[in-house]
Amino acid sequence: MEFDYPPSERQDLVETLHGQTVADPYRWLEELESPATEAWIAAQNELTERYLDAHTPRTEVQERVERLWNYEKFGVPLQRGERLFYTYNDGLQDQAVLLWQEDRQGQSQVLVDPNTLSDDGTVALVNFVPSKDGRLVAYGLATAGSDWQTWRVRRVDDGSELDDQVDWVKFSAVSWTADHKGFYYSRYDAPGADETYKAANYYNKLYYHRLGTAQSADRLVYERSDQKEWGFDGHVTDDGRYLIIHVWMGTHRRNAVFYQDLTGASDQVVELLSAFDAAYLFVGNAGSQFYFQTDLDAPNGRVIAIDIERPEPTAWRTVVPEHDDALETASLIGERFVATYLRHAHSRLVVMDGDGRQVAEAPLPGIGTVTLVRGNQDQADAYYHFASFVQPGMVLHYDVETGLQHVFREPELPFDPEAFTTQQIFFKSKDGTRIPMFITSHNERSGSEVRPTLLHGYGGFNLAKTPSFLVAALAWMEMGGVFAQASLRGGGEYGKGWHDAGRLGNKQNVFDDFIAAAEYLIAEGYTRPEKLAIWGRSNGGLLVGACMSQRPELFGAAVPQVGVLDMLRFHKFTIGWAWISDYGSPEKPDDFETLLAYSPYHNLEADTVYPATLILTGDHDDRVYPAHSFKFAAALQAAARQNEAPILIRIETRTGHGVGKPTAMLIAEVADMLAFLKHALAGS
Repeated sequence: MEFDYPPSERQDLVETLHGQTVADPYRWLEELESPATEAWIAAQNELTERYLDAHTPRTEVQERVERLWNYEKFGVPLQRGERLFYTYNDGLQDQAVLLWQEDRQGQSQVLVDPNTLSDDGTVALVNFVPSKDGRLVAYGLATAGSDWQTWRVRRVDDGSELDDQVDWVKFSAVSWTADHKGFYYSRYDAPGADETYKAANYYNKLYYHRLGTAQSADRLVYERSDQKEWGFDGHVTDDGRYLIIHVWMGTHRRNAVFYQDLTGASDQVVELLSAFDAAYLFVGNAGSQFYFQTDLDAPNGRVIAIDIERPEPTAWRTVVPEHDDALETASLIGERFVATYLRHAHSRLVVMDGDGRQVAEAPLPGIGTVTLVRGNQDQADAYYHFASFVQPGMVLHYDVETGLQHVFREPELPFDPEAFTTQQIFFKSKDGTRIPMFITSHNERSGSEVRPTLLHGYGGFNLAKTPSFLVAALAWMEMGGVFAQASLRGGGEYGKGWHDAGRLGNKQNVFDDFIAAAEYLIAEGYTRPEKLAIWGRSNGGLLVGACMSQRPELFGAAVPQVGVLDMLRFHKFTIGWAWISDYGSPEKPDDFETLLAYSPYHNLEADTVYPATLILTGDHDDRVYPAHSFKFAAALQAAARQNEAPILIRIETRTGHGVGKPTAMLIAEVADMLAFLKHALAGS
């Protein structure tokens, strides 16, 4: 059938970039608030709604997704003294609430409920930090899915709100001083009118806010007017003596570390590590001895000690040496190092003494992922989150001194995890590299028949794609499908080398890995091309867009979600410039050639049979500017106008990149995606 897509004016806009002519006919869609764009959005949403209502089982699927979503969700506690602070969602609340209790056996109480702050559930609690005495909590709120945050302060004992408020915070938490009188935070200058969700974010600044004063009176602690791309994270050490300033440049692994002695008369900022030669993550300190997790001379990571009284590199010493497994995180809890490692893309949790010798390995509930290990240097209590493809997340308490472990919180589930099986296989990519992939399916449907299969991936920014619980995947498997997740190069599954093998000039390796994963699933009889769907979000949306443009015949359906799809202009909006470390710069001739070769928007060809496609984005996405999806949708509809398969875009309003999206919207989005895929792959 021929689809009657809404008109997308093709303008005659051609530029010469590095000697090549490049057409950009849909650039007008970058003006989000123009009448033409607003009309286009409305028309596209109307088409998508009409199609989903008429052709897919969206109501049935939504009921199934809502049932599976309805389980308790617990955050990992932050402990201050004996008090515990953590987030909680009873199942279908639009937003998680912040709870606190006096000790592990105490009765939990609600401290902050963001569900009361908006009628449509789009105000989200995105972060919280208790003061060191546990009497105050600073908490960050975001509206309509934006990365912009507003921070407020609340008393714990009586739940009363202080007058303090700091605005225009982005990519920053806060850190309290030891005297509980104020906190450090980072912010950008307020954007200009109509630029809130579009303007590039430069010139981050580190401030100190003293309670009881206006934000306009906040003390500027550090800025660099000569370095517009530098960002700052201020962290007060557990002993309250030092302010550690983590200096970052976009998504570069390399960073700097400065510090300020808070006990002295001088407010001098000391540049301890300023070469930007490696990644340095502050772990903790023992007096003047600072511990850092680093990949300097250790691609898989190690922990080093630097005495700031003898900061020269020749005096540094290795505390936790590099291992075969990739070091993901390191924490100093109860005077012991607690480290998470990745072994073939799933987690290990290891405890080491102060000299780096392993003393224990925590028993994990299965093959899965450990996240958010939290604890304090002066307490033996470690809390962490564990999840797998069929375990939606339990919180465990581990005593680093005794080795005793117990479940702190675990939800009752509306399904049987034992009804599903996960296996890990390895396949070879185009260049022979061995790539891991997890394949999960329902036991009753684990025979040899060819089944609809959903392949998921990411492959970028040193982020490891490990086992995680996704209601979309579970519902898909309950519907008879197979869920596969490939751990592609560009991620952090095997350390720095694995990341480097999938970025900059090596980015095509990521797409080759994903294509090879699809070919493996077909060759091994799991599925056929017409029954194979691919799905990825953000950088994973780029992955889907590139693979469907390079090998359209290999897939029956595709879902690029909040994807980076115009690789020649990504750096011009919000925080896009920060991704140059992974993608390269369109302003450089060599990088431009690489980017143009795989940019999804620029590599669509007319009269090509593309897979059925549902593009997902939000109109307030100020991480990946939604014009990426708009322009790709317009170009794809034009190229595939004679396709029998639909090319649709679903644009959620008052939502952003995904953080803080209300539960009701998440359920509707997942249901629409699965209903679309079920229909697209049926009958083939």
